[in-house]
Amino acid sequence: MVARKFLVEHGASSFDVDYDTDDGLEVLKFQLFSLTSIPPDHQKILGADGNTMVSDDSDLGLISDKLRLISIDEDDNSKPVETSIPDIMSSDEEFARRLQVLFVDPLLHLCAVCYLIYQVEIYLYKQEIQLLQHFSVAEEEALMMQQFVTSENREQVEQRIRPYIHQVLMYEDPQRQEDARKTVPVDRLEEKAAVALAREGNFKPTKDELDHGFLLQLLFWFKQSFRWVNSPPCDSCNSETMNQGMGTPTNSESHYGASRVELYRFWKLERGAVGNGLIASHYIVELLGFPKNLLLNSPHILDFTDHVWTECFSPYLGRWMHLDPCEGIYDNPLLYEKGWGKKLNYVIALARDGVYDVTKRYTKKWHEVLSRRVMTTEPALASIISDITRERRRSFSSEKLVEHHERDKKEVEEMERSLSLQDDMPISLPGRQSGDKEWRVARSEFGSDEHCSLSSSSCPVRKCVDEHVTRIYDAFLPLLRQLVEEASNSSKATDVLDIIRKILIGLKSSPFKTRRTKIDAASNSLLSRMPPSLGQLFDALSLKCEPGVGGVSEICIASDPVKTSLALPVVFHALDDLIQNVRACKELKKESLSWPLLKLNRICSGFILASGEELPFGIATSAFDGTRLSKFEEPNGATGCWIIYKVLDNRMHELVSYELMSANDAPERDPMDWILEGSEDGGSTWLMLDKQTSEKFDKRFQRKTFEVGSRSFLAKAFRFRFLAVRDAKSTSRFQIGSIDLYARTNTVPSTE
Repeated sequence: MVARKFLVEHGASSFDVDYDTDDGLEVLKFQLFSLTSIPPDHQKILGADGNTMVSDDSDLGLISDKLRLISIDEDDNSKPVETSIPDIMSSDEEFARRLQVLFVDPLLHLCAVCYLIYQVEIYLYKQEIQLLQHFSVAEEEALMMQQFVTSENREQVEQRIRPYIHQVLMYEDPQRQEDARKTVPVDRLEEKAAVALAREGNFKPTKDELDHGFLLQLLFWFKQSFRWVNSPPCDSCNSETMNQGMGTPTNSESHYGASRVELYRFWKLERGAVGNGLIASHYIVELLGFPKNLLLNSPHILDFTDHVWTECFSPYLGRWMHLDPCEGIYDNPLLYEKGWGKKLNYVIALARDGVYDVTKRYTKKWHEVLSRRVMTTEPALASIISDITRERRRSFSSEKLVEHHERDKKEVEEMERSLSLQDDMPISLPGRQSGDKEWRVARSEFGSDEHCSLSSSSCPVRKCVDEHVTRIYDAFLPLLRQLVEEASNSSKATDVLDIIRKILIGLKSSPFKTRRTKIDAASNSLLSRMPPSLGQLFDALSLKCEPGVGGVSEICIASDPVKTSLALPVVFHALDDLIQNVRACKELKKESLSWPLLKLNRICSGFILASGEELPFGIATSAFDGTRLSKFEEPNGATGCWIIYKVLDNRMHELVSYELMSANDAPERDPMDWILEGSEDGGSTWLMLDKQTSEKFDKRFQRKTFEVGSRSFLAKAFRFRFLAVRDAKSTSRFQIGSIDLYARTNTVPSTE
């Protein structure tokens, strides 16, 4: 072992490096990499004379203790070696051949994997450096340009910000908060939040998870409940009015927070219409009003290019979350720049404890945004924000001031990190949806196309919680058997089914945490003869029957109320189908107990993966949830898409039939051609089980059953490849209401 100390010069810097000859030249290069950030394969090491190049360990022994390091990118006589992932992966066949050779020697394989990881890290490092350098140069140029077109004028900016401070403080009014609480259907939204988590397998969520889920349901409720007004009707005759531009608010309009109004005219009548900013502001009042402990200082977001929304700090996510009540979209801050095509300049958050410049959260083109920020200089804007914030925090204790300072610092760091990251999300953001098309186009907020919601070109593996669907379907067999024995015809059978449905309707209308309904004496007498069969159905719904007095019984929840909430929509839709099919039977007898009355041995509990999905209401698991309230939608699936169901417990099933149901609307998106495949090895290889062409659904929520011809094949994964929709010329989308897979009675455990 020989130890040497080298003085390495690089540019204007010098470094002392200790070198152990046993380590070799590669270790020295990594030492230099840590000091200079020049990757080892881009280093050129020269002797002090500048002529002798070090190429191996022996060269180091022949030169002095002074070295000069340059990057090959700086050497005009050297051609840079670009390391990129596409080059490494240039040929799948070649890459596979190399891996095959490498597997022969485990040590060689390990070295190759380490080298590949190293090359990927170098590639990512170079990309990050290039991106940061790009931002730095572009930002510097934008700031220099800003000095020529702006002044230190504070008044104009303050006039835009300060009026909203009073508006934000109105949200603290107890009476307004109480009014908001009365408006919001709290119990229903809490139930929806709990069910949404349960559909992902989370039946015991934390408080943060429940609060986060409630907030999203509140957002969706607002979007669905409050109607957007394109042009307000005439007060006198209710006829449509025409927009006449902007105007000054009246005293009464100013009292309710309007800073400007849109004017509409019908003949000689003129009136003001409060803009969408006030509508969103009222929503924020409601948002702050309930529940109080959910939202801590949620700011009103003011976009100087004429839009408003809100933010919420989500303890579940551990960060601030964007919420747009007019669009019903959350946690997608690039919606306006990337989706709407807005040319943002100033995005200011106003809260009761201060004012914040959050523009960087809503852009990936900061240098372009900077070039449009010409109302005042950046230092002047920072001073305005600091002054207003200091005013709002004047009464704070020293401990509270320190807490807010640390929070502000973390938020700035988070926005800077977000700004430097590349936007490689597979989510497609829509143009503006609220307002009529002409109005959106006039405001340059229409976006690049007319797709109306968030969509993703990739889909995560999702857990499918659908065991309750199978249990409900299976529970109909003993019920129907007893009806055949007790009822002399289909009419009497449907009477019993109608009574069951009415009982469940009464149960559904009660508060979901304490669900309970009474069965009157007449209904109780009719149902009392069917306790075994009803018992299995009630078990599937997590319900129980408690005897009362005077011949009156009560149905109530037996365990977790969320399980009942999850199952009730399924049983209503299943009962509707069952009643319709029973009525279609001319004579109800044992031979009638077959398809479509019975749906036995439905395959359940699996993982779902799809080629794409619509967010948040058209996700892949919606195809297997057993209700008509949802659907699976693939935004780019008109000319081909796929969905895979992989059984959770790896049990092998022999598929005998399957059922597809058309969705609620848009017949042009219905599947027309498809192939169903099964896999016995979890998805490595597939066998075609069924193929259908030119199929047509005649109505909405229509169910079609298909028998599988490839019998005696055991599989634990099933894949639908939908090849075409009904009218691919008029849509790019695919949709299906539901998919149900049915197996033989016996299943075989996997050998894995």
